[in-house]
Amino acid sequence: MLDILIPTVSQGLLWSLLALGVYITFRVLDIADLSVEGTFPLGAAVAASCIASGHSFVTAFALAVAAGCAAGAVTGLLTTKLRIPALLSGILTMIGLYSVNLRVMGRANLSLLGSDTVYSLGTSAGLTEVQSTLLVGVIAVAAVTGLIYWFFGTEIGLAIRATGFNPQMSRAQGVNTDSMVVLGLLLSNGLVALSGALVAQSNGFADAGMGIGTIVIGLASVIIGEVLFGTRSFKNCLISVILGSIVYRLVIAAVLEMGMPPNDLKLFTAILVALALSLPLIQSRLKALRHSSGRA
Repeated sequence: MLDILIPTVSQGLLWSLLALGVYITFRVLDIADLSVEGTFPLGAAVAASCIASGHSFVTAFALAVAAGCAAGAVTGLLTTKLRIPALLSGILTMIGLYSVNLRVMGRANLSLLGSDTVYSLGTSAGLTEVQSTLLVGVIAVAAVTGLIYWFFGTEIGLAIRATGFNPQMSRAQGVNTDSMVVLGLLLSNGLVALSGALVAQSNGFADAGMGIGTIVIGLASVIIGEVLFGTRSFKNCLISVILGSIVYRLVIAAVLEMGMPPNDLKLFTAILVALALSLPLIQSRLKALRHSSGRA
């Protein structure tokens, strides 16, 4: 059981950074940002290319996050300056990044076998590969979550949250909502790229197509976390998203163990997200039925 549980939790932690990025756009900014399907493999491509070229994983992470932030800024500028709807802006960025990712890697797939990654520190210290991945995941998630919680408690962070909640009122209070949207998308895609860099090093390769379906994975993690663990406060929301990512990975591991073909995973994820999104409506309908039957 532990042979499945620990690797699954480790992967859930690595992917939770993607879920946190999706949470910032989907819940904080109230924007459906599809550019994450391009920035996730962008982070993986940049990190893999740097490591394969002999650079340290610290440089790889820094450049991957910078590239993700730049991609997010492009989406934000398309949305705010050119007035292209956010959904279409994300699609345009995602399509353009596919060619960028191929340019960065020079091919469709780049292997990291034999290269020193961030997980090599743990293995050189005597940890197994799974233990090293778990340790890196815990440290990365703890550090990123702490920074997000601190940042969104600052004046700029509160302005971003206010922009997503009520842009008209924010503008009336003197907030430059366009700048806040760009900054929010920048932060979100930077987190997504960081997740891509971590996952690529864990998998041992970067692939131009590894971003397909990542928006659904991120949404599934956010929705599952909110439904199961609640949204009482901003801190609670962040923790719920992380736990939602782990639960999602555990569900996927469970259905694979039960014999589901891997080709059906995307369909299963889509159905799971649809059920999670419709759960509040189902709950309200059930409450109404119980209330009406009680009166009768």
